[in-house]
Order: sequence, then structure tokens, then C-alpha cells
Amino acid sequence: MRRVSRKKALNFVKELDAFPKVPESYVETSASGGTVSLVAFAAMALLAFFEFFVYRDTWMQYEYEVDKDFSSKLRINIDITVAMRCQFVGADVLDLAETMVSSDGLLYEPVVFELSPQQRLWHRTLLLVQNRLREEHSLQDVIFKSIMRGAPTALPPREDDPTQPLNACRIHGHLYVNKVAGNFHITVGKAIPHPRGHAHLAALVSHETYNFSHRIDHLSFGEEIPGILNPLDGTEKVCTDHNQMFQYFITIVPTKLETYKVSAETHQYSVTERERVINHAAGSHGVSGIFMKYDVSSLRVRVTEQHMPLWQFLVRLCGIVGGIFSTTDQCCRWPCEQSDASALREQRPLASPFCS
Repeated sequence: MRRVSRKKALNFVKELDAFPKVPESYVETSASGGTVSLVAFAAMALLAFFEFFVYRDTWMQYEYEVDKDFSSKLRINIDITVAMRCQFVGADVLDLAETMVSSDGLLYEPVVFELSPQQRLWHRTLLLVQNRLREEHSLQDVIFKSIMRGAPTALPPREDDPTQPLNACRIHGHLYVNKVAGNFHITVGKAIPHPRGHAHLAALVSHETYNFSHRIDHLSFGEEIPGILNPLDGTEKVCTDHNQMFQYFITIVPTKLETYKVSAETHQYSVTERERVINHAAGSHGVSGIFMKYDVSSLRVRVTEQHMPLWQFLVRLCGIVGGIFSTTDQCCRWPCEQSDASALREQRPLASPFCS
């Protein structure tokens, strides 16, 4: 009884076989079938090879959340060259509460405004990269993934000793401000704080010396990370009039960057520009200088580098192999059926290995 039950169970299992075997006496090989098989196997190998490179690649995933960190300080990294002598200009920050932020972290260095040949070449290259980034937004992901391997965006030092006088002032360093809207500005005269705000000693500077032509070599917010390009890096403006105002309206977005190489808290920003000549007689009021009005977004972006899991890669490989085999079988089924019908009439073996 036990043997009979085991035999019945084995027969039941055999009936569940979804892959019936065709006897070899019913199958014969042919040149056309071999050609189709070679094409199918070559397509499988080629697509599997490309799929492996897709598996090795990574992509950046963007998620948005509310920024709940309002107590920490915001770091501003500055490297700006103004075409005026250092004793004639002053830089400081005034936040939304009209609180003047100490600018002790800024250094004033007398330099030559005109760049050397190597510096000019570097500057042109930077502008080309910036223009390409504005056209191809997906390149930002490449920069994020290759972070820490990229070169710093700071202007390289001069390779020659300048013979012309030092007619410009390089203002560089960093400041820590509250995470509220503020106004970083460079204008005539040194800043003097007082209870109602602050003022600049501009009365001692002649209007003929006003020249706010400037070059922004670097401007970023948050932790300074080598390899990241910011929207204003490489910006150069030349004055057409002594009394000219340059305004930059900046929206800062806190960003948490998590890649396989680095995990850092940084800030991205977008900017719009405006420049105009100060002419009180024509109704264009204001103060000559460079004004960067920034505001911090309440949203936070989390940028995470993602990788395809192994199980998904294996499923895609199975889909490639099964899909090509099924497609090839459907393409050659009709001629196979015709040849098989004639083979059955003439009692010959089947003509193609793809027929069942």
C-alpha cells in the first residue's frame, strides 16, 4: 500500500510539470534555427552587459521636508574683489531685525583687479562650466557624486608679480549670521554701528573714486565643500557709471547631502540680479554699492545617492533573457508551424528547435 501511494504521488507530481520534454527524435537542427539562436544569445549578452553598467551606476534622490532647525547659525563664505581701495569700502551684514552682524571674519586684501593670463583662463573656464550647468541641470547630480574630487572654486594665485598699482580690494572670509533674512552689502566707507542701526563713513570719499566693478570668485552658504559650484561663482560686473548699484536677491535652501563619499550640511541657492545707476534727479534713488539680499527657505532638501539593489538587478536580467527568448520564439513560430505541419504529413522530425 505504501508503494502504491508513493507511485500515485510521483505521478501526480509529474502531471504538474509545466515544462514537458520533447523527445530528441522529434527535433532536428538547421542553419536558420542556429542563426536565430546565435542572434538571440548575442542580444542577451549585449543587453546583460549594458544592464551591468546600469547596476553599477547611482543616481541622486531628492526629498523635501520642513526645516526645523532655527537656532543654529548660518555661515556665509565670501570671496569678492571690488575695484576700489580697501580704505574706501566696508562690508557688513544687517539682518531682518536690523541687527548688525560683526564682520571680524572678513579680511581686506589690496590686489590688482585685472587678472593674470592664467587667472583669466581659469575664469573663462569657470564661466563655460556655469553656462553649461544652466542649460543641463542634470549635471548637478554629476557634481554631487564627484564631490571632494573636484578642484576648489577659489581663484588661483597669480603666477606673476604685478607691476601696476594695487587698485582693488579683495574681501574674503566667512561670517556667521542668524537663519533669518538679511542683507550683506559692500558700500562706500567703513561701517559704524549705532543704536538705531548702522552707517558708513562715505562723506570722506570723493564720488570720482566710486567704482563698484566687482568679481565674485566665491559665494556660498553653510559648510564649504570642495568641488561644488555655486550660481554666483565667477560672476564679473563692470560699472558704466560711478554711482551704480548692484543687487542680488538670493533664496537659500538648506540641503542635507548624503553620498557614498561624504555626508554634509550645505545650502543651495537661487539668485536674480538687478543693476541700475543712482540718479536722484531722474527718480532712481538708493546708495551706490553691492547689495546681496538673502532669505532662507522654510523647506529643506535631502539629497541622497541611491543604488540599484541586487535583487532588482537579477530580476531585470531574468526579464531580458526571458523576453528575448519569448520574442524570438514568437517570431519564428509561424514558419515552424508550417514546416511542422508538412513534417507530420511526411512523418519527418520537427524542423526548428524553437518549435514545441
